[in-house]
Amino acid sequence: MATVSPPWAYTLHLPHDPRAPRIARGTLRLVLAAHGLPELAPTAELVAAELLANAHCHTKGPCALRLRSADTGRLRVTVWDTDPHVPPGFSTAPAPPPPPDAEHGRGLPLVRACADRWGASVLRELGASKGGKVMWAECGAGAEAW
Repeated sequence: MATVSPPWAYTLHLPHDPRAPRIARGTLRLVLAAHGLPELAPTAELVAAELLANAHCHTKGPCALRLRSADTGRLRVTVWDTDPHVPPGFSTAPAPPPPPDAEHGRGLPLVRACADRWGASVLRELGASKGGKVMWAECGAGAEAW
């Protein structure tokens, strides 16, 4: 039973540590259960894991996971990292598929396939945002990707 009505948001700051994505997925499951949205967990976990893995593999600094209710029954998963470069697989045009034997390059296409909407923003100003970029994806009840 949800105790807080939308809108709500949680932010988890994570160090550059290979365990961070696992900790973030566990936190995500707890937040969704607390808000009565456990059915979103499989898709939201996949989206968060891919965005966090991308942040871990391609940056040397910390990252943050933000979970926010987009509308009733919908969730926006956002990952901030210190690198201002938006990868080609997450721009408006999809990146070409990786070769069949490639070990990388499938995560962001998975996010695009599972999410209803996605996007990225470069944060050019230092200060509170610390620069870098945010990449986000929305999923929810009634999504076509389910």
